[in-house]
Amino acid sequence: MFEHKTEKLLPRRKFIGRMASAVGFASTILVIALTIGTLGYHFAARFSWLDSFLNASMILTGMGPVGELKTVCGKLFASFFALFSGVVFLTIMAVTLSPVLHRLMHRFHIDNEGLKRSEQPSRHDRTQ
Repeated sequence: MFEHKTEKLLPRRKFIGRMASAVGFASTILVIALTIGTLGYHFAARFSWLDSFLNASMILTGMGPVGELKTVCGKLFASFFALFSGVVFLTIMAVTLSPVLHRLMHRFHIDNEGLKRSEQPSRHDRTQ
């Protein structure tokens, strides 16, 4: 998916395309998670569609639940959905930031390779 460290840095236009793909994929993950949450709150907690969507959105953003859960099934679903939401958040951040972090690391590698051998820090300097 990403270029090798020996390849040139990706041109800005292609990098923007890569970022758009990453954001699109992260958005897809978010929509799927929001759908799961809305369906779960509607059927397990017996919330209206709007309240289900609100609760799923609030849990996914880390704000916390809005409606009072009255059923055992609803409480169990909310517990597991909260854990699932944490994983979804980490996944979305990883997918979104990976092109940026890769480009940053690639750029540092290119800068380091660009130094003359005599300009590179000695082994002794690197251990301090």
